[in-house]
Amino acid sequence: MRPSIEFTKIPPAAQGGREKVDTIAGRVVGARPDQRIVVYARSGPWWVQPWPDQPFISIKADSSWSTSTHLGFEYAALLVDSGYHPPPTLDLAPVASGSIADVEIVKGTGTPQLAPTVPVKFSGYDWDVRTIAADRGGLNHLYDGDNAWVDPKGALHIRMKKKGDRWTCAEVVLGRSLGYGTYAMTVRDSSHLEPAAVLSLNTFDQWGGDQNYRELDVEISRWGDAKSKNNAQYGVQPFYIPGNVAPFIAPAGTLTYSFHWEPGRVTFRTVRGSSANVRAPVVSEHVFTSGIPSPGQERLLLGLYDVASGTSPLQKDSEIVIEKFEYLP
Repeated sequence: MRPSIEFTKIPPAAQGGREKVDTIAGRVVGARPDQRIVVYARSGPWWVQPWPDQPFISIKADSSWSTSTHLGFEYAALLVDSGYHPPPTLDLAPVASGSIADVEIVKGTGTPQLAPTVPVKFSGYDWDVRTIAADRGGLNHLYDGDNAWVDPKGALHIRMKKKGDRWTCAEVVLGRSLGYGTYAMTVRDSSHLEPAAVLSLNTFDQWGGDQNYRELDVEISRWGDAKSKNNAQYGVQPFYIPGNVAPFIAPAGTLTYSFHWEPGRVTFRTVRGSSANVRAPVVSEHVFTSGIPSPGQERLLLGLYDVASGTSPLQKDSEIVIEKFEYLP
């Protein structure tokens, strides 16, 4: 008889984060003694629960199982053989094959709940400031709504600030998807950023795992390496494919970063000054033509966070000023 999984307790449908947990439970029919349960929750990617180093859930003598889980919009329970090694995250929903004997996926209960955000208006658009934790750069970061604001002249400020013994970061998300077109962001001098700091200007679609989350990146960072010559890069995901990352040197001073996204092609460009005008002095330019996503539910993210660095960990508060954002279809 083919084994099967059923759920007896399903958590709410809610945006993930490490702040909230609930219990998920069920039972298994036809499991072998050496098999176990692995649970994933979907909020953006599928995340193994409750933690990557605690992925296996024992099946009790009465065939029941239960575990704590962080919240997601959907939940997947996998019946796995003893040799299965669950990845910390999955871009696509798991399916039964190989060491996975069965998979059952269920939506969270109730009306889906999004995490609270702080609204701001910047460059004529509505944006949302993140307030819940997220994994970036190999660290679990705290995000604080106070770390982003617009000054009286209309410029957006984002910062990292230490609270207690932890750094709080900033992420500002555009309120809607814009799709193909030209995105331009003018950033005042970022040369003061420490090696472990990352200024990320990128698109991201939390439901777009089948297209690498539709992520197109401009990132200003030395990724924790103080000796690195390059301090910036353009990229399309996945970053580990050769040719998907183009490093460059971002000089001191005000720079305008832009990318033009069209079917099968993305052209990144950085110029000096506060305008993406074709006559502006060019700092760097790169064209990608492979693995380019099509539009979906992606949003533009403007973020400041830090990466794990054994040699150059973050030492002080930092702030970046983005003068303006412009979009041309």
